[in-house]
Amino acid sequence: MLAPTTSLETTRNDFPILTQEVRPGVPLVYLDSAATSQKPAVVIDTLDRYYRESNANVHRGVHAFSERATSAYEGARLKVKEFINAASTQEIIFTRNTTESINLVAYAWGLSNLKPGDEIVLTEMEHHSNIVPWQMIAERTGAKVRYITVTEDGVLDLDSYNTLLNSGRVKMVAVAHVSNVLGTINPVQEIIRRAHDAGALALIDGAQSTPHMPVDVQALKADFIAFSSHKMVGPTGVGVLYGKRELLNAMPPFIGGGSMISTVTLERTTYADLPQKFEAGTPAIAQAIGLGAAIDYLNGVGLQAIHEHETAMVKYAMEQLTEVPGLKILGPSAEQRAGVVSFTVQGIHPHDIAQGLDHVGIAVRAGHHCAMPLHDKYGIPASTRASFYLYNTAAEVDLLVKTLAEVRAMFAR
Repeated sequence: MLAPTTSLETTRNDFPILTQEVRPGVPLVYLDSAATSQKPAVVIDTLDRYYRESNANVHRGVHAFSERATSAYEGARLKVKEFINAASTQEIIFTRNTTESINLVAYAWGLSNLKPGDEIVLTEMEHHSNIVPWQMIAERTGAKVRYITVTEDGVLDLDSYNTLLNSGRVKMVAVAHVSNVLGTINPVQEIIRRAHDAGALALIDGAQSTPHMPVDVQALKADFIAFSSHKMVGPTGVGVLYGKRELLNAMPPFIGGGSMISTVTLERTTYADLPQKFEAGTPAIAQAIGLGAAIDYLNGVGLQAIHEHETAMVKYAMEQLTEVPGLKILGPSAEQRAGVVSFTVQGIHPHDIAQGLDHVGIAVRAGHHCAMPLHDKYGIPASTRASFYLYNTAAEVDLLVKTLAEVRAMFAR
């Protein structure tokens, strides 16, 4: 059994919600961070302090409170830039979430650059947010969506990727860095390199990677990366799109309105420089500032340390889960995955499993996890997903495994 370190115990103490009970005498065991992570007190306090001390709109006012809010908001953008090693804050666009970031690229880039016969390459393990927008754009432009095959053990078949690239018609490759169902860590640096060699751009869905491991956009040479604050101990309601400056400059705005303009007359509009060009209207000011606090917190813990902790957690969980009769883990070995373990138990619906776990305070996710095509591929309607983060412990894994065995025994009667 893994022994929690002193630093881990200290980290858990930073998250107020982890001390709560689901019901009297039943403490919370939170294993659903792939959906949304919990927030440390420093992030909660940052949001509270902004509303108490600095609440004003940004960029538009010359009064002291507006300037204070603008400084904090743009300071958060700088923190994001440094967190992923972007070249400039102009390459950091604040959105609502990963989904909106991907849609921004699909519409602003896709509608301007795709034509009939062009191809968009995705994978069979994508989240719906990286499938549906491209399908919608393909319908409007006449482009075709193609898919890299996922093997039975949950990794990408890169031979099938090469075959797709050989068509000479691929313009965009959009791939999850980490599968939200299988936990698979995809070789995105190699995927990007091959896309560029074929003359295509590459977008990385970093929703499940950026919060959990170091991500360097310049080392990856990614054209676009999308991720969400709420999965990285930050507030809901704000996400990030990183894009290379030359690409963003060439793209038309996604949404029109205030803030994203340079001049407006009754006849025409000219647009603001990056990043404001893509941030129409009043942004998620408090949320972005909260994201900045979350980045400070994660940097304090260390992304590499978080990744190593999750790898150990997943390895231990997978070893222990094999002791539950009828349980099948989806995806690759622990060494090839991030902190996500999805599974099925023969004869028991995932929703029944999740309810049984909730009875003892364990929060997991049950369903298709916005990845219906992947579940269809494996011939299952749904799965149960336990996902880990920096605040989870081996004792929580033990309770998960013990309760799963009890749930199975109850249904076997």
